[in-house]
This record gives sequence, C-alpha cells and structure tokens, in this order.
Amino acid sequence: MRANSVSGDQITLGVTLILTNEEHRFLALDQLRELSNIKSRILLEPLGKNTAPALTLAALFAKDQACDPILLVTPADQAIVNVAALSEALRESIAVAQSGSIAILGIQPDSAQTGYGYVQSRPSRYPDEQDDVERFVEKPDAKTAQLYLEQGNYLWNSGMFVLKASVWLSALGFFRPDILSTTEKAWQNCHQDGAGDTLFIRPEKESFADIPAESIDYAVIEKCPGTQFPIKMIKLDAGWSDLGAWDAVWKIGKADANGNVSTGDVLLNNVHNSLVHSSSRLVGVVGVQDLVIVETADAILVADRSSSQNVKNIVAQLDQKSREEKNLHRKVFRPWGWYDSVDEGEHFKVKRIQVKSGASLSLQMHHHRAEHWIVVKGVAKIHNGDQILILRENQSTYIPQGQKHRLSNPGLDPLEIIEVQSGSYLGEDDIVRFDDVYGRQ
Repeated sequence: MRANSVSGDQITLGVTLILTNEEHRFLALDQLRELSNIKSRILLEPLGKNTAPALTLAALFAKDQACDPILLVTPADQAIVNVAALSEALRESIAVAQSGSIAILGIQPDSAQTGYGYVQSRPSRYPDEQDDVERFVEKPDAKTAQLYLEQGNYLWNSGMFVLKASVWLSALGFFRPDILSTTEKAWQNCHQDGAGDTLFIRPEKESFADIPAESIDYAVIEKCPGTQFPIKMIKLDAGWSDLGAWDAVWKIGKADANGNVSTGDVLLNNVHNSLVHSSSRLVGVVGVQDLVIVETADAILVADRSSSQNVKNIVAQLDQKSREEKNLHRKVFRPWGWYDSVDEGEHFKVKRIQVKSGASLSLQMHHHRAEHWIVVKGVAKIHNGDQILILRENQSTYIPQGQKHRLSNPGLDPLEIIEVQSGSYLGEDDIVRFDDVYGRQ
C-alpha cells in the first residue's frame, strides 16, 4: 500500500489488486480493513501456480478496467524504510514503462549476500537513459557474491517490476504462450462475490488447474535482455530488505544490547545475536547465539540464523510425509471473525470462536456432529432449529446432529464462545450451508 504515495504529479492510481490464495482471503480482508483510503480488489487463486499466472491474471483484470494501464508489481514480504525514496524510484519506473520498456528496481548491495538473485546492468547506448539489464543470475556462492559486490554493476533483484499490462501479455505470449492461453481461459470463466464492501474475484478452478506453474522471472523477465522487450534498471536505495527469511527479520528488528531481537513473552539469559519470536506462550532461551527461534500455536522452529533460508527443506519434508501442518493452522480467519482449535481427540474437538460486532455465521447443519455452545464474552443471537435464543456470558445451548443453526453477534463488542463438537467425523467439510451473507457455498 506504500506504493500509493506516487499518486499525483500526473499519475492517477487505479485499484489496488491483491493476489492471494483462496485460503488466505479473510486474513487479507482483515488486514485491508486496518487501512484507510485504499480502493482494492482481492483476486483469489484456487491453488498455487507461482507468480507468472498471478501477474497474468492481474494484467487481464487491469486491461478490463482501463485501456492499457501501467502495472506496479511488488511482493508483499518486503520492508522499505525510506518510502520517499521508493516513491521517487517508482515515478522514474513509471516513465520508463510509459515508453514501452520494462523497469526493474534493483538494490545496490551493501554486503556479499548469497540468498538473493542478482541483476547485471550496463550503461545504455543512448544518453539520458537508464541502464540496460544485461542478464539475471541465480543466487551465487560466497566467493561469487563478493566478486559481484566489488564489481559494482550487479544489483540485488528486488522482485519489483513496472510495465504496461499489454507489454506483459505480449512478452508472455512470445515466451510462454501456454501460460497465457490457459490463464486467459481461467479468467474468461471467472466469477465475483464479496464480503462487505470488498470484491472477491475468482478464476474458474478447473481451468486454473491446467495452468503451468512458473515464476515471473523464469517465464519472461530473465529472457527479455537482448530481445524486442527492452528492460531497464532503476536503482533503489530505500533501506530495502526481503523478508523471505527469518535472518532478514532479525536484521531490520530493534536489537537489545546483546544483538537479540525478541517479540512476545520471551526471557533470555546469556543469549547473543538471535531472533526469538513467541506468539502464544513463554519461551525461555539460555546460553546460545546466532539462532532463530519461532514459536507459534502450530509449530516451533529452531535454526541457525545463517541457515534460516533452508526452512523450505522442512516444508518439503512436510509434503513428502503428507503432513497437514503446511496448509492447516490452529487459528483460522473467517469473514465473521476467527476460530482457534484449542483441543481435540477421538470423537471430540474444542474451539474458541470470536464473532465480530454485527457479523453472522452461515445458516448451516452438520451430518456427523453435534455441538455445545457456551458464551464466555458478549451477547449471542442463536438460531437453533425453530428457536431464536439470546444468550449472555455463562449461558449455553446444545445443537443436535442434523439441526439447522446459526450464530450471530448483535452487540457492539466482540462475541466469544467455546464450542465443543462431538461425533463420528469432525472435519471442516461437514458443513451444509443454506444461507450465507458472504456468498459461500
């Protein structure tokens, strides 16, 4: 959203398009509600296909909204300290894109990093033009990274691009027509629904599954140098950091006298240069250095800080073992609030549920489970079969298996209940919805 600072000076901002996975839609929605003056749409991918199809969807959406708009493409997991410097670089990039070229924002290295991709630049043949991009190189080893740092014309690839929608679609059609054609098919069959004032745009799932998975860089950008798709380098000096690894989070954090960055309920003794993050319980750390320790309700990560980028190897092992932790979290966000799965065992599950003021769950029933609801905070309006109940703190109701029911919050404060499920099957897919204000099926 910091990119909105470029508005003005003959630059008119269009809608902000957030691309995310279907499962993250309500978390994104909650974060958007914390921002003001942002005109946005949320484009939901039914499954991950990497960034090239995502940008293609954005370009198709943008062309439907305007003649041939300029796209600012930026990852969400980056830190920018100097927003004014970013705005200046983006204005320069927009001018480059207006001429038909692709602009990439490159970061001047201040150290020999092996965790970033690099971009080699060379001076343009034409006066007063930005440097041309010579080539893209993969994450180097330490010796090569030091050489890049000394040469001075290798910049970190920030992953931020500025280009016309038509330029992206033309380049994709030239380099990867298979991605373009399959994405266009999914887009043509998309449908829309919403939650409150926010519009969800959903590509057609069956067609989307046929799209080849590929990144923006591999599909198009790295192939552009020396072709009919000119690509220019815009240098960015704005205190940039890629937060794709925990080591980067440590670097931008506020450190104590021993170089430790900690958040949450943390106690440290004889600890140095470490990142310790606690989200749900006390974490005590004694006599270590250069570690990353991250505690969540789902799992705990302990890693050497220099190896924090290798967390992806653990994710790969979760896939190999068909573990659910990669995709399913204890705390799940919904348009009406959230639920936290506190405990479960054979034939039972306990949830803590929070419902926002004025919000309502769907009218639903379950084939395989019954539910007990106990109000612990606020006021609940409950449809339980033919009954309509108003319950307050310490009051409860029982919902038999197969009975239609609905939970709403008529009050001004958040409603919290404890839900105890019991039955032969307690999966989240055992929901039959009859009515839903958020358009869910």
